[in-house]
Amino acid sequence: MTFDAVRPAGDDELAGLAEVEKASEAPFTEAGITMPADYVSADELRKCAVVLVVPGPSGAPVGFAAVDAVDGAAHLSQLSVDAAYGRRGHGRGLLAAVIGWARRGGYPAVTLTTFRDIPWNGPFYRRYGFVELDEADLTPGLREARDHEIAMGLDDLSPRCAMRRPLRADA
Repeated sequence: MTFDAVRPAGDDELAGLAEVEKASEAPFTEAGITMPADYVSADELRKCAVVLVVPGPSGAPVGFAAVDAVDGAAHLSQLSVDAAYGRRGHGRGLLAAVIGWARRGGYPAVTLTTFRDIPWNGPFYRRYGFVELDEADLTPGLREARDHEIAMGLDDLSPRCAMRRPLRADA
């Protein structure tokens, strides 16, 4: 897969991304984690600043990244890759595209919330320059996101955290 295959989602593709998200949960299930049935809707995705997709062999999306702006930073609210297409660089390609989009948009950083210790979550993002934020360093918007996750019971499944990757114009 080449990173230039990542592209903005077409409006007609947004409804199908809930199925991609659902299909991305197989590794969680194998790890004994049952995710809440809170799939993204096309209406929610239309509100995002950008939704990027990576196409599979048929051209239909097999992964996506939904990005919003939170407290002046680009915020990766969801990155999902259908487990059948995992471990092929699609997640890495989507993340690189998100970082590039944020940099071109003049955002000073990319933020996200994720499971702290699950290998394809926190450790994955750490490899790409994301740093875990202390509770005291959460912006109001990140605090709101974390409070929502706690209320949903996500922290009961495995510890979660907020992360940030500063962006430099010359990097």
